[in-house]
Amino acid sequence: MSGPIVLGIETSCDETGVAVLEGFDVRSSVLASQVDEHARFGGVVPEVAARAHVEAIRPLAHQAITKAGIHPDQIDAVAVTRGPGLVGALTVGYAYGKSLAYSMQRPLYGIDHMEGHLFAPRLAFEGYEPPAVVLLASGGHSQIVHVKAWGDYEILGGTIDDAAGEAFDKLARYMGLGFPGGPAIDQESSDGDPSAVDFPRALRDRPYDFSFSGLKTSVVTYLDKARDDGSLPSRPDVAASLQEAIVDVLIDKTFNAVEATGVEVIGAGGGVLANRRLREKFQEEADRRGVGLFIPSPALCTDNGAMIASVAVDRITDGHEPDPWTLDVDPSMRLGS
Repeated sequence: MSGPIVLGIETSCDETGVAVLEGFDVRSSVLASQVDEHARFGGVVPEVAARAHVEAIRPLAHQAITKAGIHPDQIDAVAVTRGPGLVGALTVGYAYGKSLAYSMQRPLYGIDHMEGHLFAPRLAFEGYEPPAVVLLASGGHSQIVHVKAWGDYEILGGTIDDAAGEAFDKLARYMGLGFPGGPAIDQESSDGDPSAVDFPRALRDRPYDFSFSGLKTSVVTYLDKARDDGSLPSRPDVAASLQEAIVDVLIDKTFNAVEATGVEVIGAGGGVLANRRLREKFQEEADRRGVGLFIPSPALCTDNGAMIASVAVDRITDGHEPDPWTLDVDPSMRLGS
């Protein structure tokens, strides 16, 4: 596979990701995780995240270029996350990407982080093409998007309060499972019964929107009451049951959109899609309905530089102009804006 060689940089939250793509072929993808730094706080601390990005980004970029087996002069463009995300974290990556592109006299593409997740399946599946319905689920966002064409998006629904990943983090912290919550609950649930506790599935009357704050309240209330009256089930059972509630809602809402749009392709991205149970049930339902499901590997679901570079590859191939040097980060950036 051939195409423009793009250096992609992702620093929207707590992971520094840098990758080199040639077309949609991943030449290298490296990541510096900040999990250990934030775990002692029980969540991401913006100032800590920004400092960690400062320390990691330059050596990581060098590592990505070296691992790709190219000379920096071979890079055709630089792509960097512009938003949404933590303003300090975004600023570190965007400033580095802009200065690198400027010094090399290469075009700069500021990329929407969520569009990166939307594009991630393109790095793994040739059959992933619009029209499609895409579920985007991460720590800060839960959205269902109708992709009519690349770059032509209609957001059908989203979260009205907590995102799915945020719910996992908060509930894991309350249950003493640590941070990050999604992987912790996924692991704890492996020995649990998902039908042990019937936690609520919210917003049944709104086909594409999500609400997870009520689930969080329900789990906390249930655990407090169960402790008081001595009827507390095993922690794996609780973890499996609350995970099942989140998984069911994400899948049901996505297939509501599939039925409404009539598409035969489903994509998915974002850190929550690394969840084992979600991937299993999603595939089972897609197979039952005869719909194509494209979920990339967990490494491509979580934040990474390759997904950011992939959006720029598409823009370059389509003849889009690069972004002006005066453009800045946008922490509240909305998909398609």
